[in-house]
Amino acid sequence: MTLRQQVKLTIALSTPAILAQLSSIIMQYIDASMVGSLGAHDSAAIGLVSSSAWLMGGLMSAAAMGFTVQVAHHIGANSSHDARSVLRQSLITCLIFSVTLALIGVAISKPLPHWLGGSDEICGKATTYFLILSAFLPFLEIEFLAGGMLRSSGNMKVPGMLNILMCVLDVAFNFFFIFPSRIIMIGGQQFYMPGLGLGVTGAALGTVLAEVVTCLIMLYFLLTRSRELKLVGTKGSFKPTAQCLRRAYKISLPLGLQQVMMSGAYIATTAIVAPLGSVALAANIFAVTAESLCYMPGYGIGEAATTLVGQSTGAGRKDLMKRFAAITIIMGVVFMTIMGILMYVGADLMMSFMSPVQEIVDLGAQCLRIEAWAEPLYAAAIVSYGVMVGAGDTLTPCIINLGSMWIVRISLAIVLAATMGLQGVWIAMCIELCVRGTLFLLRLSSGNWLNRTSIINS
Repeated sequence: MTLRQQVKLTIALSTPAILAQLSSIIMQYIDASMVGSLGAHDSAAIGLVSSSAWLMGGLMSAAAMGFTVQVAHHIGANSSHDARSVLRQSLITCLIFSVTLALIGVAISKPLPHWLGGSDEICGKATTYFLILSAFLPFLEIEFLAGGMLRSSGNMKVPGMLNILMCVLDVAFNFFFIFPSRIIMIGGQQFYMPGLGLGVTGAALGTVLAEVVTCLIMLYFLLTRSRELKLVGTKGSFKPTAQCLRRAYKISLPLGLQQVMMSGAYIATTAIVAPLGSVALAANIFAVTAESLCYMPGYGIGEAATTLVGQSTGAGRKDLMKRFAAITIIMGVVFMTIMGILMYVGADLMMSFMSPVQEIVDLGAQCLRIEAWAEPLYAAAIVSYGVMVGAGDTLTPCIINLGSMWIVRISLAIVLAATMGLQGVWIAMCIELCVRGTLFLLRLSSGNWLNRTSIINS
């Protein structure tokens, strides 16, 4: 492939993922504004347990990644039969894993908000929100797995479009579940809008129903329409084999440990912010949502990097691995630098869209302007991580992420929060992301990740 062809392929794979990530964040903005309109306490209830929900999601993503990387390598080696075999085994394994996580989440849903230092006025709502999300985790896991399998085969469009659909459904369901029945004005005309008025509970129900619908459609495309991976009309065992599980374990264990420790760091950050009050807690979660408008496109490019490098690894093409790594990282840095500039300029507008409380808006906007300085190096970290996962190099990225998060961010946040409040927490975050991006670039430039043997040969 010529350089021009490689760039075109990278753009072709990245664009659907970027659009899906952007649409997801736009819908999260709308979602957050719905909850934000209910007041600071409801927003704080969701923000209190959001990091714990991310932990559950991160563990399931890591479990799915152990199988999707194998499939990318098999497809790169032109072995669709082996790729389908891994898919069959992954469906059973991931289902068992997600049901186990769901039971754990339901069991801890009541004491969790108190463990995180939440006040009595928000703990009840936080418990209900986390309980509902936990109960439906198996659907989210299968959606992760099916989307990852499609992307590993090079199909970025279907997962991208379905992720957009999930966001639209989430907003539509939330519009019905969160608010009570009311009269709305559209074009000068009055319309009756039915609603259940469930507040925070409605936000959780809207989210899980959107996940269920998307999961079922994603499975349909994977099992019946995918040229490389469809199982309809094919034969094979769904019983997990020791070899497949061992390979998945080799990939997923570092990722899973990373998710536990990283999410633990997010939970620790929430515990640092919670004593600052409901306004600070709400401003923090809204600012995180607002910032994701900048970095989620980087994750879209990172997904393309994982696919491109993974298939190149399976084909034994180190030259393509190196070239695709450079192309995707440059693309990610440029994209997120532009987004960081826009975030700095429009911070007040971004926050005002999500909350009518001026104190929350002002505090959140200050945090966004602090974080904007970290976006270029954050992009380097995100895309480099996708590159290394595609190559099967998961241990070193895990160490980099954990070291920078716990040694730099948490320690600085504890010190700075005491004197600077929420702004101090975000200064710590900005410094840590710059350190992390620098470490990833050093690892990438060393070339050691290129020496990884394809996971299907291990």
